[in-house]
Amino acid sequence: MPIIAQKQGKETTQSLVRRFTQKLRKSGTLLEVRKRQFHKKSKSRPLLKRSALRRLEKKQEFAKQRKLTGAPTKTFTRYSKSK
Repeated sequence: MPIIAQKQGKETTQSLVRRFTQKLRKSGTLLEVRKRQFHKKSKSRPLLKRSALRRLEKKQEFAKQRKLTGAPTKTFTRYSKSK
């Protein structure tokens, strides 16, 4: 349903824009559009399986490398900013 605001009598353009904006806010259309703006389409089932397999292969590869090199289990650490 479109939102319509027509100029009434000697109404200024600014007040017309203000009235239109108020109607738009009250209708909730703007909120709904903003929610939908970043909607991501869900992936297909085969694509999900393929990415899960890829993750599993990577995990196994990293575990194998860790065993071979004797690298510590935790590779990333946070450093505090204090001197």
